[in-house]
Amino acid sequence: MQAADLPLIRTVSRPAVHPDGTWAVVAVTRPDLDADAVVGQLWRVPLGGDAEAAPSRLTRGFRDTEPRFSPDGALVAFLRAQPQAAPQLWVLPVAGGEAVQVTDRTLGVSGFRWSPDGKRLAFLSREPEAGRYGSVEGITPAAEGPRRITEWSWTRNGLGYHRDRPQHVYLVDVPDVAGEPVVQPAPTAQGPAEPRPTVAQPRRVTTDDVDHSGITFTPDGGSIAVLAEREQGAGQVGRSVLRMLPLGAGVEGGGSEVELGTLGPQAVAFGPGGELYVLAQDHGPEGKDFVARNAALYVLSAWADPEPRRLTDPETQELGHEPVALPDGGVLLVLASRGTQHVVRVDDDGTTTRLTGGDVVVSDIGVGGGTVAVAYGDPGTYGEVGVVADGAIHRRTDFSAPLRAAGVVTPTELTVRGRDGYPVHGWVAVPEGTGTHPTLLMIHGGPYASYTAGLFDETQVLVDAGYAVVYCNPRGSAGYGQAHGRTIKQAMGTVDLHDVLDFLDGAVASDGRLDGSRVGVLGGSYGGYLTAWTIAHDHRFAGAVVERGFLDPEVFVGTSDIGSFFGLEYVGDKPEQVAAQSPQAVAGQVTTPTLVLHSELDLRCPLSQAERYYSTLKGHGVETELVVFPGENHELSRSGRPRHRQQRFEVILDWWRRYLPVA
Repeated sequence: MQAADLPLIRTVSRPAVHPDGTWAVVAVTRPDLDADAVVGQLWRVPLGGDAEAAPSRLTRGFRDTEPRFSPDGALVAFLRAQPQAAPQLWVLPVAGGEAVQVTDRTLGVSGFRWSPDGKRLAFLSREPEAGRYGSVEGITPAAEGPRRITEWSWTRNGLGYHRDRPQHVYLVDVPDVAGEPVVQPAPTAQGPAEPRPTVAQPRRVTTDDVDHSGITFTPDGGSIAVLAEREQGAGQVGRSVLRMLPLGAGVEGGGSEVELGTLGPQAVAFGPGGELYVLAQDHGPEGKDFVARNAALYVLSAWADPEPRRLTDPETQELGHEPVALPDGGVLLVLASRGTQHVVRVDDDGTTTRLTGGDVVVSDIGVGGGTVAVAYGDPGTYGEVGVVADGAIHRRTDFSAPLRAAGVVTPTELTVRGRDGYPVHGWVAVPEGTGTHPTLLMIHGGPYASYTAGLFDETQVLVDAGYAVVYCNPRGSAGYGQAHGRTIKQAMGTVDLHDVLDFLDGAVASDGRLDGSRVGVLGGSYGGYLTAWTIAHDHRFAGAVVERGFLDPEVFVGTSDIGSFFGLEYVGDKPEQVAAQSPQAVAGQVTTPTLVLHSELDLRCPLSQAERYYSTLKGHGVETELVVFPGENHELSRSGRPRHRQQRFEVILDWWRRYLPVA
């Protein structure tokens, strides 16, 4: 795979399974270099075992995403975005016909759910403060009034300011897809006619001007469960509270809060009997204990039950995804473990049963008519749809076939015993053919994240260019239990540094195709941190790429969107602690040629982190360059503009051609 092959990457959404269980609808999206945008449509995927039944395109919009069936299966609701416009809610009749627009929100729609009777849709949308964000024609961002900030957190990476455009919950009636379309009246001699509305006016059901998310109807449709943001205190991780909103005939109120103690709910689902399943993290009595804390599944017999009962063990089980309630009780979730992600069933007695196996990375789950369908990847697929049965995933699509035809390499799994005997797990990807290859040590972000067994564009592009790529999940990573992740709390740059270097040495020793005398190192976010820390303490590397790095903990507070809590827990709050774990503090020790790569609108690791680090290297005579991508945020490599993503690869490969050339 080369940088120009980015459009061959197909990403598959959560499968919306028809109530009869025989077929599903998914959104298939891809980066398009000509449009310089992510484009995609809805596809119909047969879920039976008929080999002749192929997926077929269902819509032809610019970017159609997030399909969901109505309870009776007659309609598919989805989000449609036009070029340079926010996504809106649409419904499509399954029996045939054109899609009908449901909303026309200034800032678009970000998520929705069907009511149990199929007559209404609840959706999430941001409400701009008057005069901001294009709500008044002619008032540009530079002409908006000043913002008064009194909270600990006021921006979010990829969004910007959010307090003056809170995300609310709205209700809207489902349009009659068989009715007469709206026709605008022509002007008369008396002048232009009053335009007719093309969509119904939604009704807002939340009152607090905070961000809301995670909307879920109660089984009887009489209330909505929603996660409402709670203002964080000094040093606290931001979290939400669970509120129940009754849907009466009049103006909706703020509802009532579900008592969950120190739990921070992430997702909820109602069982068929009204029981409430909550996936939540326990941040401790002070609300600060977030480092390597897994979410656990809790159940309440009813939403007013004051005693949540924990069903899973967060110490050893890393669960994610919105719980999918099953008709006979229990839920489906995704379990992350050692670079894989599997479907598990959790019953009401706490029994956890793994339903899939192998080197797969399940990203989403859909259920209907007794069929469980998943969106997943593996070493040869970036995103496919499969059916879960008999302990395995049975593939029903092959959207990644063009990417495999372009050329991909399957990495080899490897475990290396570190200098203290600790097992370090990861992978090695080597170019095809004979001979030795310069070797790149690649370090992931997080730090409580992980590399997986799935197909990864970063690895494939580097391997295609002739480099062997070594990458692992050192201590501090997710997927190996909380103790593994918490090892580096206020000890960053210690055993995590040892683990990545020991894995590199072990990989070189295990495979004669890796040239240990010609090595480079690169990483982004926490990976940028550990790359910068590595080259200050180990000078074997011919070059380094420090991308979107957490480089200067001292000034992280007050500049990063997570600065009010992240560094305080990871590196501590005492000056001597911070300095002992700061790449900026040891930048004067670096001699390795270093490319510092960053995005202009990165609010997670702000641009100032890169600018100060680059300037320090420059001042010490290090061969260095600073490359800044305009208009991009912390997610450039994953969801940036397609042309910028391609250019980013080209910049990185150019750096390696100069400082670590392939023979």
